[in-house]
Amino acid sequence: VNITFDNFVNLFKKLHFEQYFINSFIVSISVTTLVSVMALIGGYAMSRYKFRGKSFVYVLLLCTQMFPAVMKIIPYYKILVSLHLNNTRTGLLIVYASFSIPFCTWMMYGYFKSIPTGLDEAARVDGSSAFHTFYRIIMPIALPGLVATVIYAFLQNWNEYMFASVLMSADEKKTITYAISTMADAYKIQWNYLMCAAMISSVPTLAVFTVMQKYLIAGMTAGAVKE
Repeated sequence: VNITFDNFVNLFKKLHFEQYFINSFIVSISVTTLVSVMALIGGYAMSRYKFRGKSFVYVLLLCTQMFPAVMKIIPYYKILVSLHLNNTRTGLLIVYASFSIPFCTWMMYGYFKSIPTGLDEAARVDGSSAFHTFYRIIMPIALPGLVATVIYAFLQNWNEYMFASVLMSADEKKTITYAISTMADAYKIQWNYLMCAAMISSVPTLAVFTVMQKYLIAGMTAGAVKE
């Protein structure tokens, strides 16, 4: 058996697979960064402060997860067209962030609730500001929960197919999941390119799990049991 890498070479040379990979990478990293920051701040605020309409916010975050994604395609498309963001990475970023932030905020909220509020109170007695307490004391403790949120957000957006294929009309702006889907249709299946593309697309996922797996287990189970 002769080992050859011709299929990998042709995947980039003939199908320009690198463009789809770059699109997915830029969008996924950007969305993950935005979602993680928003979920970190939102989860902490919900777990520590009382404000008018807090219960409504809880329910609203949960309600966003009740509707199937296919119901949101037309509204999303109309909104992006009205904002002149259709067929752009920025528009796709906004769409991904809109359905990732609510669930990730709930993840961080559950983790922050497992951290005793006595730490905040002790820090403020010592003269620490609210921001300093959050950044220097609470955030390091919440690192496992933050890592779990980052992993979830990245994987959800990296593997997303439907919105990327419908909302992005130009092929050169579509993501890696769309590129893989074009290699199998009703007439033929390009098994050589399909397997190579699937292997390449799994590299970021494997890298994330390899680096952060010990934090993932701790973050997903933290706060599940209240003692």
